Amino acid sequence: MAGHMLVSIFNDVIGPVMRGPSSSHCAAGLRIGRMARDLIQGTPDSVLFEFDQAGSLPTTHESQGSDMGLFGGLLGWEADDARLPQSKKAIEAAGTNVTFRTINVGDPHPNTYRIHLNKGNSTYSLRAISTGGGMITVIRMNDWSVSLHGDTYATLFEWTDGGATHDMDSLCTNIIQQDMPERLTHPISLQHDGNGSLLLVETFEPLHDKTLKRILVETKPSRHHALNPVLPVLSHRAMRVPFSSAAELMQTEHAGEAPLWKHAVAYEMLRGGISEDAVLQKMKDIVIILRKSVREGVAGTSYSDRVLPAQSPKLAAALQSGHLIGDGLLNDILLSTSAMMEVKSSMGVIVAAPTAGACAALPAAVLSVCDVLKKDDDAAAKALLAAGLIGVFIATPWSFAAESGGCQAEGGSAAAMAAAALVGLAGGPTHQSLTAASLALQSMLGLICDPVANRVEVPCLGKNVLAATNALACANMALAGFHHVIPFDEVVLTARTVAEQMPREVKCTALGGLSTTPTSKFIEQQLATTGNSGCDGCSCFQ
Repeated sequence: MAGHMLVSIFNDVIGPVMRGPSSSHCAAGLRIGRMARDLIQGTPDSVLFEFDQAGSLPTTHESQGSDMGLFGGLLGWEADDARLPQSKKAIEAAGTNVTFRTINVGDPHPNTYRIHLNKGNSTYSLRAISTGGGMITVIRMNDWSVSLHGDTYATLFEWTDGGATHDMDSLCTNIIQQDMPERLTHPISLQHDGNGSLLLVETFEPLHDKTLKRILVETKPSRHHALNPVLPVLSHRAMRVPFSSAAELMQTEHAGEAPLWKHAVAYEMLRGGISEDAVLQKMKDIVIILRKSVREGVAGTSYSDRVLPAQSPKLAAALQSGHLIGDGLLNDILLSTSAMMEVKSSMGVIVAAPTAGACAALPAAVLSVCDVLKKDDDAAAKALLAAGLIGVFIATPWSFAAESGGCQAEGGSAAAMAAAALVGLAGGPTHQSLTAASLALQSMLGLICDPVANRVEVPCLGKNVLAATNALACANMALAGFHHVIPFDEVVLTARTVAEQMPREVKCTALGGLSTTPTSKFIEQQLATTGNSGCDGCSCFQ
């Protein structure tokens, strides 16, 4: 059974490229659905989704997009597929009977998906958790314990007649090593219980047909499953990382001489087994998507199932006419933040950075500063890589999931990442980037997640603006020589401790904070009954 995978900037921090209000719900749900589809080799005849009553999903799975993502995944779609808003109709048209049920099982993680599938005369099960930012861990499959993250080709062989032996893993290993040398990414895992055996093989590419045929002929499993990866950066046999914390980075030779983005490139090259050019190009492609999102938001967006109408065009007009207080960088950041949040809320394509709920703060700050400093998209890509490494230092010991950590895990992380990126854009050294990241996260400890009407819009927009402007202030403080006092790694661990002290109600459950105000409940009811929030022109407050 594979252990926890090493964090990747493109897998865990800057990405996925997606549609939908929440990466923990939409993108993660889609990835879980894709793996469930591979498990049964197609679309199920029926599927039952179960959520623990003490978790976050019973109150959020529909409004925040888990259903949409799960259906899209079971249909084999990608996270940025334009058909996702129609995924419920599509899966019904495919003939799948869908049932949701809330149960009392005491799942330790609030984002736990229990999925039971039927296809033909066969039944299957899968249990997975959404760990934040679109990341997942499959923890059980057909009642076997596994640890799959979607970054390998995973092939599972089951024996239900006692046919497998403890020598089976050696036999399969020998076959794979003969036919596919150096392609295993993890040690082969063999499990036994009173009902049978499971053998799990994870590889960097699909098992060759002749390899699969040899295993089937020589070991005669009752059934087997081939699961494809759902992440952009795969694991590989020699996978390792040069450091996993800010302290470890600063202990490396010449740490202070190179800018933070250089360290980020070195990290991702080693983690992903890819070249420097490939790392930079991946991030340049993301910059193109981000700039397009800003343009779409400023031009105006529409979508029925959201709280507010498009406001970015009004902001752009006010900015151009000089009606706002100041007309400089802060207002540019405000406009870009608003634009990207509205694209997200209208089911447009966005990049979770580090999550969909906090998708705007980091790119808005970086792109706006690049424009003011007349930096090109190459510089923007390098700044985002620097931000990505700060995200690695957060995700390795903790999580971006608001369901686990509140908005300090999303907006707080985005602020820290953006602050470090802005220091780099201004030519500051690595230690100043880390100072800025520490200052930014310190000032957002304890931030709750309380979405109005159970939609990721309000107060999410304001918190993204807070994160972006906080990042700018902290970057300037660091560039001026301010001291962070508390090292960044200690701040991250403190945020994790604070998260454990926060009540469940204020961690993206819609059970506390602004979520429970009379106005929030009214808007939620309006959306459920009429498909319109009533907030256009603020008529709901009249």
